[in-house]
Amino acid sequence: MKTLVGFAILFLVAGCNKTPSNQQTSIEGRVDSLISLMTLEEKIGQLNLPSAGAFVTGSVESSDIAKKIEQGKVGGLFNIKTVANIREMQKIAIDKSRLKIPLIFGMDVIHGYESVFPIPLGLSCSWDMKLIERSARIAAIEASADGINWTFSPMVDISRDPRWGRISEGSGEDPYLGSQIAKAMVIGFQGNDLSANNTIMSCVKHYALYGASEAGRDYNTTDMSRHRMYNEYFPPYQAAVDAGVGSVMASFNEIDGIPATANKWLLTDVLRTQWGFKGFLVSDYTGISEMINHGIGDLQTVSALALDAGLDMDMVSEGLLNTLGNSVKEGKVTEQQITEACRRILEAKFKLGLFDNPYKYCDDNRATSEVFTAANRAEARSTAAQSFVLLKNNNVLPLKRSGTIALVGPLADAKENMTGTWSVAARFSESISVLEGLKKSVGSNAKIVYAKGSNLTEDEVLEKNSTLFGKSLHRDTRTAAQLRDEALRIAKSADVIVAAVGEAAEMSGEAASRTNIEIPETQKELIKALLKTGKPVVLVLFTGRPLALAWEEENVPAILNVWFGGSEAGDAIADVVFGDVNPSGKLSTTFPQNVGQVPIYYAHKNTGRPLRGPWFQKFQSNYLDVSNEPLYPFGYGLSYTTFSYSEVKLSSAIISSADSLVVSVDVTNTGSREGKEVVQLYIRDVVGSITRPVKELKAFEKITLKSGETKTVNFTLGKKDLSFYNADLNFVAEPGEFHVFVGGNSRDVKQGSFVLK
Repeated sequence: MKTLVGFAILFLVAGCNKTPSNQQTSIEGRVDSLISLMTLEEKIGQLNLPSAGAFVTGSVESSDIAKKIEQGKVGGLFNIKTVANIREMQKIAIDKSRLKIPLIFGMDVIHGYESVFPIPLGLSCSWDMKLIERSARIAAIEASADGINWTFSPMVDISRDPRWGRISEGSGEDPYLGSQIAKAMVIGFQGNDLSANNTIMSCVKHYALYGASEAGRDYNTTDMSRHRMYNEYFPPYQAAVDAGVGSVMASFNEIDGIPATANKWLLTDVLRTQWGFKGFLVSDYTGISEMINHGIGDLQTVSALALDAGLDMDMVSEGLLNTLGNSVKEGKVTEQQITEACRRILEAKFKLGLFDNPYKYCDDNRATSEVFTAANRAEARSTAAQSFVLLKNNNVLPLKRSGTIALVGPLADAKENMTGTWSVAARFSESISVLEGLKKSVGSNAKIVYAKGSNLTEDEVLEKNSTLFGKSLHRDTRTAAQLRDEALRIAKSADVIVAAVGEAAEMSGEAASRTNIEIPETQKELIKALLKTGKPVVLVLFTGRPLALAWEEENVPAILNVWFGGSEAGDAIADVVFGDVNPSGKLSTTFPQNVGQVPIYYAHKNTGRPLRGPWFQKFQSNYLDVSNEPLYPFGYGLSYTTFSYSEVKLSSAIISSADSLVVSVDVTNTGSREGKEVVQLYIRDVVGSITRPVKELKAFEKITLKSGETKTVNFTLGKKDLSFYNADLNFVAEPGEFHVFVGGNSRDVKQGSFVLK
């Protein structure tokens, strides 16, 4: 029997060398042949995805996971890196398991591998799809060179609540922008040939609605109407599917009272039947076993529910591995359901070329020559500079490379924090801090003096919880007053003060929700003391979420939001601070005046009593203590130059659903230097069968203009752009009046109108 199986496997492997035109048919046939050889237990084994943990070469064979691989009880592994470790694990599957089925190796390659790019929220503020796609392409090249062939990215959850820590991992609040970024990331990771050795399979997450968790608390319940799902939260997931994403991860939250991991309407009816998804579905970390806490059954019950809903692979819980055999015997699931789940995982492995060469990602030469290269780091630096958002500038920036510059703040000399959250492969010791970046940039032309100025927060426990995973800020044992006094001493000798303040890297991200989204108080006290010196102060703001910055906006002359810029953050910050790069980032999320306005987003709907005229008006929809306006609107961002917009020109005042409408605007650089501007187009469907948002982003273009130059930007709107999901969930464009808005952000726009007949 072993000899027959061996010949069969050799036949299957040889069959991988097919031309692209018949590749899918060939894969289906080879999968059928392999499945015919598999026992029920081996099929179930392919559905199991344990975490590999930390291994050193030579230690894997004695591990419990190694024994399971040998027994055919593992389909893939994650949390393992380096060619040596991955080759050793793959060798066990190929040499010792009965059917020699290769493993798939996954990792959270979220915003770069070792060459780390800005956090996804920062990347989204570039509004540059080629740049974003390129960041994913470089991440795929580096990860694949180090043995990885599957990434749990992109995270495309729409979020309008900055209390939620994982807002840092996504692309903000808007479904259109989020959809464009989802597509760019999938294409960047997967390329046009998954069988190439420098592409990796993408996994879009978290499906679905995870970013709308109640109270902004991670893993919490989500509840919303279905037309809101389709119009506002589903589009980025569907865009990733349309782009050919190979896998999808189920989210932790419940939907309609059923956890997403076992929600058949979500996983099968919408994802597979309506959207035509052909890849495989994986749970999030222990997502299956966590359904016990949700209250829908024991491990066997929830595992059967997940499989029946359409889930294919179980991350860490081992519920499928340990219970499906009994569930088949008891008639709770069928072997055919297990076979179909197994089939989808095997198809992915064939598409990755793993049956042709299980060690295709284990090239020592690539691992030493294609990871953390100078060229990749240069692109990470350039990308970071284009993600920064200039929030305020009273003619302070850019700084001159002369005189004395005081650099203060807990994030000033904190290289471990530059890469931000979910930078699991980063080389922290080789990241560029702000201090290092500024010193390199000025050379001998200016003097940089440094003092920490404050700890992250006076709360030691909060600081500990905000600086996990090797990202310590090296807490100073001196008192807050002593730290401030040192900063003030160096500031007195300076011509200008740069304050690197805000959040630590792990103050946002998974399980990092906050109820207070202001800069920590001890840092605020430092800023107040620095302002009293009378010297110009520039805030270099680190954050993984929109912060409430009303006091800072009122009192600080310049604020540059640098998010977490990646491994080259310090150099990129210097590039912008000294004007080598003109900032061009635009916010992909709305910044509130205070946390009480949350959730706040530009595409809101009108109430029956919208505020008309100035705040405050009794019996209208507003607050007693603060206006309805955000601190910084969606799409906002300043430049070192200025831009003006002409009135909007439309190609027609009346169109039919078969027509397209051209919207034109002239944009002029009215400042003294070259700059980039993101020209944004929004629409409003004035009257609908269901209420429509006051504005919806439908197009944008990032342009470069020299000083004094004017460009005409043309946008084309068609039926799809004017359509929405109605109460019956039909995608329709309804006749009537539309407003169209064009400008440099969602608030400051020029307006036109047309009629769809």
